[in-house]
Amino acid sequence: MTTLIIARHGNTFGKDETPRRVGGKTDLPLVESGRVQARALGQWLKTNALYPEAVYCSQLSRTKETAEIALKEAGYKEPVFPLAIFNEIDYGPDENMPEDAVTARIGAAALKDWDEKAVVPQGWNFDPDQCIEDWKNFAAHIVEDRQDCVMVVTSNGIARFAPHITNDFTHFMKEHTLKISTGAFCVLQFEGNRWIVKDWNKKPTC
Repeated sequence: MTTLIIARHGNTFGKDETPRRVGGKTDLPLVESGRVQARALGQWLKTNALYPEAVYCSQLSRTKETAEIALKEAGYKEPVFPLAIFNEIDYGPDENMPEDAVTARIGAAALKDWDEKAVVPQGWNFDPDQCIEDWKNFAAHIVEDRQDCVMVVTSNGIARFAPHITNDFTHFMKEHTLKISTGAFCVLQFEGNRWIVKDWNKKPTC
């Protein structure tokens, strides 16, 4: 059985800052609350005796930092491998803009469709079919390599397409929301020749 842990990076905005829609072209570090979230993820790994044999992240510092802090907190010394397939999407004209400005440009209905159905709004530079293919290829690779546990730290925009590896995205949508909170994790397991979503959008608890 292969376990795939998918975690969203920690916070990149402080409580007194106005959040912005940061994508693949905006490389922000974690703020202190984000580092706290990363340490909580590490504690959860250690408490639950989950030992990732391989750890991957995007090429953005917020995901690499989250992964490295989590591993250090857990007492693990595995390296973190950045992969471009896990980079956040390019929000086009909405990149690094506050949410009210994004809503004003594309409309509340378009944002609702993105959050609930993963329908890409007009103007965003992103190919969802390629992202789905990347997830399926990655999942097949770790199964073929007979890896027991693998962790990926990425963004909400990318992680929401991971459940396509179950080949039953419609059922997944009936059971879960697409949105993943910062610092939260998801767990998928390969059992009986298929991937099953065990946990989705869970906050680490020890």
